[in-house]
Amino acid sequence: MLENPVWAALSGPQACFAEASGDAARFHSDLGPWCAVADFGDRQAWADLAELTDHAVLTAPAIHPPAGWETVVVTPGVQMAGHTMTGVRDPETVRLTETDVPEMLDLVERSQPGPFGKRTVELGNYLGIRHEGRLVAMAGERFRMPGWTEVSAVCTDPDFRGQGYAARLTMAVAAGILERGDLPFLHVAAENAAAIRLYERLGFQIDHEVVFGAYRRTA
Repeated sequence: MLENPVWAALSGPQACFAEASGDAARFHSDLGPWCAVADFGDRQAWADLAELTDHAVLTAPAIHPPAGWETVVVTPGVQMAGHTMTGVRDPETVRLTETDVPEMLDLVERSQPGPFGKRTVELGNYLGIRHEGRLVAMAGERFRMPGWTEVSAVCTDPDFRGQGYAARLTMAVAAGILERGDLPFLHVAAENAAAIRLYERLGFQIDHEVVFGAYRRTA
């Protein structure tokens, strides 16, 4: 499942958030751009994906689109899993809900953690830290599959970096995941060495090298 987490999520616990066609699925657009196929080597699965979208954002250890699709951009990354870690609840974090979405979107715009839609908060538990009422850092849950939940959207306002907020929020979100009986995992761009070192200190280990790719249908 960890090698194809979006498909495991959309064909499993998060099927209620999916648009599906055969062996392909995608999140509703206001939840994020992520798409999936059951088998990246199956041309019919890509044909099913074409029924859903002309532009697909996908992740896996390796992706080689068939004829009729072209690669737009690919970013190398790593998937990290918390097989043995323990989370830590943080009394200063606050639960974020739909009413906080405008502030969350503003924080995402300023900190650029990755794709985040106006309904992404519905995918799981999101926590934030406020400074004098202002949302300055957050983290939450995105992909969910049996036994695993992804920690995502870990971000801090540029004016408040270096104060440990990312670590505290990651551990607090992980604590909630572990209390449910799941294990946490996350994705990081391979070039983000500082983030990888941070997550390793928190107890995550690199599980797979992956790519994050955008693909466009040409026929």
